[in-house]
Amino acid sequence: QVHLVESGGGLVQAGGSLRLSCAVSGSIFSDDAMAWYRQVPGKQREWVAAISSGGSTNYADSVKGRFAIFRDNAKNTVFLHTRSLKPEDTAVYYCNAGGRYSGSAYLTGRYWGQGTQVTVSS
Repeated sequence: QVHLVESGGGLVQAGGSLRLSCAVSGSIFSDDAMAWYRQVPGKQREWVAAISSGGSTNYADSVKGRFAIFRDNAKNTVFLHTRSLKPEDTAVYYCNAGGRYSGSAYLTGRYWGQGTQVTVSS
């Protein structure tokens, strides 16, 4: 059984920063790619960033240079450091596990957390 628990969301002013965490239970963590997605009500879930089992990362253009994804395999945790936040970053952020890469593209895994709300005020 795999469980993902996100934390770290909250209300922040534009230009601020937050560190999101995703704690993963289960045996898949160290061998699998991980990712963060976000979703605004009424819109499709959007991929934000991914990290391979070896630590290679890639980002959506909308967050490149502002967000950074890290993983701590010893703690079975993946982080999303966000900075220079904008009101358009407001969304529920979800952690995804069990994914893999095809070339440079992250293929969504089947495990999701419950999400953590990030609200950026202008």
